[in-house]
Amino acid sequence: MCGRPPTVGGPVLEDPMRYGVLGTGVVGRTLGDKLVELGHEVIMGSQEKDNPRALEWAAGAGPRASTGTFADAAGSGEAVILAVGGQVALSALHSAGERQLAGKLLVDVTNPLSFEDGRLRLSPVESDSVGAQIQRYFPEARVVKTLNTVNCAVMVDPARVPGEHQVFVCGDDPAAKEQAVALLGEFGWPPHRVIDLGGIEESRTVEMWLPLWVSLMQRFGHTDFNLEIRRAK
Repeated sequence: MCGRPPTVGGPVLEDPMRYGVLGTGVVGRTLGDKLVELGHEVIMGSQEKDNPRALEWAAGAGPRASTGTFADAAGSGEAVILAVGGQVALSALHSAGERQLAGKLLVDVTNPLSFEDGRLRLSPVESDSVGAQIQRYFPEARVVKTLNTVNCAVMVDPARVPGEHQVFVCGDDPAAKEQAVALLGEFGWPPHRVIDLGGIEESRTVEMWLPLWVSLMQRFGHTDFNLEIRRAK
C-alpha cells in the first residue's frame, strides 16, 4: 500500500547488505530508496531488464542502486523483498527462480487485491493467503510476511504517525523473523512495536485487514494512520 514518498533521514549502516527488490511500483521504489539511504546496495528487479521505471529510479538513487530482471535481483540479493501486486506475486517469484530464492530471507509486503465489477475484493481470502502460498510454492525460501498493513511511506518512516502503533510479522523460520525484525528496526520500528503473530499461515489475518484499511483511508482522506494495540497487563 502506498501513496506518498518517504521522508529523508535516518542512520547509515556500518555493515551494509545487498537487497533484491522485486517490483518497480511506488512500494518497491520507496523501499529501495530507504535501503539505499541506509547504505545498502539494491538491485530492483522487473519482468524486463530495461524497465523504464526501474532505470529512472536507479538513475536518481545513486551508485548503490542498479536494475535487472526478477532473476537478476533475486540472485544478486542476500535478502529479497517482494513488492509487486499480490495477484502477480507467484508469477514474479517463478520468474525470479526457485534456486535464486533458496535459503534467503524473502520479505513479503504484498496484499491480495482483486477488483471485480468495480469492487475491491481479496483473492485468496480467509482460508489462505499470498504469504502462505509463497511458502508452499517456494519451500526453500525463508518467507516473512510484514509491513503490508501500512502505507509504504509509513513502512519506512513510522514517525509519520504519532503514538506506539505496531507492525506484525508472520513466518515459519524463527531466524528469518529475527532478520526481518532487524530490518524493521532500521526502518524505525523498535522491537517492542513488532508483534509476532506466529507461522506463515497467520498471513491471512493481516491480509484481511486491507478492506478496512481502504475504508479508513477514504474516511480520513490520507494514508498516515495505523493500528495501535493496547492490552491489559
